[in-house]
Amino acid sequence: MSNGSDERLDRRDFLIASIATAGTSAVLAAGIADAQGATTSPAGPASGTVYTGDTIQGKRVVSALDVNDLEPGRKHLLYFQGVEMASGQHWHVSVTVAKGARPGRRGVLTSGVHGDEMSSVHTVQTVMSQLDPAQMSGTVMAVTDVSRPALESMQRRWPNQGRGIDLIDMNREWPGNENGVTAPGRHAGLLFDRLLRPNADFAIDFHTGTTGFDVTAFTIAGMDVPEIRAMAELYPVGQIFDNHVYPGVLHNAFVDAGIPAFTPEIGPARVLNLEMISLFVEGTMNVLKLHGILAGPLGRTGKDVGVFIGNSALPILATQGGLVEHLVKLNDKVVAGQKVAIQRNSFGEVVAEYTSSVAGEVTGQRSDAMTEPGNPLAFILFHKATPDGGETYPE
Repeated sequence: MSNGSDERLDRRDFLIASIATAGTSAVLAAGIADAQGATTSPAGPASGTVYTGDTIQGKRVVSALDVNDLEPGRKHLLYFQGVEMASGQHWHVSVTVAKGARPGRRGVLTSGVHGDEMSSVHTVQTVMSQLDPAQMSGTVMAVTDVSRPALESMQRRWPNQGRGIDLIDMNREWPGNENGVTAPGRHAGLLFDRLLRPNADFAIDFHTGTTGFDVTAFTIAGMDVPEIRAMAELYPVGQIFDNHVYPGVLHNAFVDAGIPAFTPEIGPARVLNLEMISLFVEGTMNVLKLHGILAGPLGRTGKDVGVFIGNSALPILATQGGLVEHLVKLNDKVVAGQKVAIQRNSFGEVVAEYTSSVAGEVTGQRSDAMTEPGNPLAFILFHKATPDGGETYPE
């Protein structure tokens, strides 16, 4: 889940006009239209595919990729050569490309930016397994293990060793810098410059809640960008967080490059929530139909489930240490002044009671039963009448 500190950030200029490409505008105007002719990313074409000459488990390794170089009508399994380690070896990430038999738009699906978010990985894998390139127009590229070192230990952050032991959240590093001072920043730069951005007309970066904190099925999307709104509304999930959040996250790097993008959030970390995964698979297939990559009628959308849209999230932070008992559940509606949790010390005495100061819906709750002061216990999604730009949140 995308979290940070408690301060507010000014909203940046997201260059809506630059995102409104001819192909996307045609799709939006027609609802679900044939956009097969739009094959060039607003950020420009890739510079070409570079094969390193290596193979890993029978799969060829690339250090740059242009999906236009790949044979149409089939799936391609590759490894991308990421950042170099202290040993001189490289972290490699898996790349699956479903190249349609006919030209069309190019979508990029990513997961594993945080290493403890398993449902996001499974969602992308499931979407890719359902694609038949022979029946497709355009291309879908998936990268499911972006932050390999974090995934290896199933933890949120990249264990960086360059200047002593450090844990770096890779979803604060985008678009990265190939010559940056940290391995995660260099890795992000390599992936974004040579793999992700050059092959994207739109992008979806999948996440879940973080370890110890459960979330609902929702999407984070800048709904003031028409192309992003059109995609986010196609998911049959109960909540949309209408906010650009903060710099450094992957979907904002895409948006800053003129590529519509957003982030689905798929429940708790470290597990596979198959019920939620199915909702995001259905929504993603809807998005691929919106862009003309797939044919056929839409499945369920946000309208079918009565999606709640809020533009701010209230963090309720612990003021004491002790055991926490939640009095509300995820997706519950709350009113201002409603008690949402109580906390007890080692004697079982109630040491704190927590209330919501806003009316909205519960979008996240601490799943670890014990907490220290300062940890978030819950987030309440609500609509602020006068939003003050992007927001960051305590982890």
